[in-house]
Amino acid sequence: MKAAIYSQKKDLDTFLYLNKFISELALREVAVVLHKDMADSLNFSKDFDTFSTKDQLRDKKVNIVFSFGGDGTILNALTFIQDLEIPIIGVNTGRLGFLANFRKDQIFEELDSIILDKNYNISERSVIKISTNSDTAIDFPFALNDVSLSRKETTSMITVESYINDEFLNVFWGDGLIISTPTGSTAYSLSCGGPIISPSNDNFAISPIAPHNLNVRPLIVKDDSKIKLTVKSRVPEYTLALDSRLYHMEVGSEILIEKAEFSLFLIKPKNFSFYETIRQKLLWGNDKRN
Repeated sequence: MKAAIYSQKKDLDTFLYLNKFISELALREVAVVLHKDMADSLNFSKDFDTFSTKDQLRDKKVNIVFSFGGDGTILNALTFIQDLEIPIIGVNTGRLGFLANFRKDQIFEELDSIILDKNYNISERSVIKISTNSDTAIDFPFALNDVSLSRKETTSMITVESYINDEFLNVFWGDGLIISTPTGSTAYSLSCGGPIISPSNDNFAISPIAPHNLNVRPLIVKDDSKIKLTVKSRVPEYTLALDSRLYHMEVGSEILIEKAEFSLFLIKPKNFSFYETIRQKLLWGNDKRN
């Protein structure tokens, strides 16, 4: 078996922890492939096999990916996993996340179950794909959480014309618009008043950012819909964000949003509950009067 290891953290604690983790994998006869930038920064004494692209992950026949960090680390991991259908495990090195579901200490207890017995649950997470007629180069036109269009270098509102399957939906006036997957419904969309969607649902959420009209509300649509957006503004550019990656787009360019042909396969603990995670993260059930 071969496992890839990815982390954006490059401090001493991460170095010591990963050394221990790699030793535990070796005891189970698991070969490791380290993300090249991480390996170079942490200066491992042993020369490990490395990867930095999707093609390298495929060619090295990696069976599983371990992501160490938070939910943002998993979002970035999508850029090299893409459509390889390699399952990923998120090990949270901070607080409990919505995607990074394993704690640092817990993963050692679960290794035998995951590696030897292959006893785990997989949550299939939908991915958004965009296309555009803009001249701006989009190096990776996919997002696991959301796609957002927002104003750039102006205090004025922007106008977003929207169509669902070529049928006119609305003109949104405000700071922008968010199209999120169920995975992204607990991220930026939630902070803008969007709904929480269970990961098993086949939907997109369309959430306005600071809308000018207070009667404009978030909308849920089937994820087989094709969403077409066009931005108008007083300035020549607006900001397009795919998860954490930003692009400056020309006003008037058309953005087509649809479900990608592939998904991300997220390994979850056997006892994981999405609703329990929501209760913990959002402090539901806590009486603030006490």
